[in-house]
Amino acid sequence: MRLHPARSLRTALARAESDTFTYPDVGATAGDLPAGYHHLHHRVRVGAGPDALDRAEAALTTWHAQSGSGLVVAADGPVAEGRTVVLGLGRPLSLVIPCRVVWTLHEPDRRGFAYGTLPGHPESGEESFVLTPDDDGSVWLTITAFTNPGNALVRALGPGGRAIQTFFVRRYGAAIRRSVSSEPGTSSPR
Repeated sequence: MRLHPARSLRTALARAESDTFTYPDVGATAGDLPAGYHHLHHRVRVGAGPDALDRAEAALTTWHAQSGSGLVVAADGPVAEGRTVVLGLGRPLSLVIPCRVVWTLHEPDRRGFAYGTLPGHPESGEESFVLTPDDDGSVWLTITAFTNPGNALVRALGPGGRAIQTFFVRRYGAAIRRSVSSEPGTSSPR
């Protein structure tokens, strides 16, 4: 784990660009999750209405789940396959959380992406964010992850590390819900 001044996470981003993934099962969130990891599955309603899926996708692919959850985001643009992103937890010093997008999805009824961990990330594994509409017009965000501790400190935290992950996953959903409901002329999700 590395700490870096939050205002200069772009330096950490430049370093992470050439790093390789810290786990062998790259892309596995697109199918069956591999054995030997902690699995996480969280589904939350983020909006409703005719444009809710598009608004949710716009927020998701511009890193609003992460920035809206309180993380600092350093990326060279929106979500794209192969794009590296460095998240920072804390200010003025940030815990550096480097990831790379492993797949993206843009279908009429499924939108999203997954990113995987790079060296220095507190965990080792992958996390996906997939938006889907229901027949009633509700839009749901499903976050799926498989992870293991990425270092001795996180291993020592045991269930505390999982609790931190769950805390942020819930904040990601809330951030997308706020982004969707803050659009002019929309109603808040129930």
